[in-house]
Amino acid sequence: MAQLIARVDDDLMAELDSIVASGEAESRSDAVRRALEAMIDQRRRRLVGEAIAEGYRRVPETDEELGWAIESTRSMIAEEPW
Repeated sequence: MAQLIARVDDDLMAELDSIVASGEAESRSDAVRRALEAMIDQRRRRLVGEAIAEGYRRVPETDEELGWAIESTRSMIAEEPW
């Protein structure tokens, strides 16, 4: 596993230590690793969403496709046991 060295200000380190002390993370490294994973996942999701939106801008749904979607939604709701 690669090692990362980063400088943080005292307030951020205090918050990080508080997270570790509360048991939300096992260690400083664990907390930083999880924060980076969350940031990378958030970025990936944003990029996928932007790609999907761009696809719909390039090739918009037809009225027929929208009709199918509305009808499918109505059918699924009607099947609910509530």
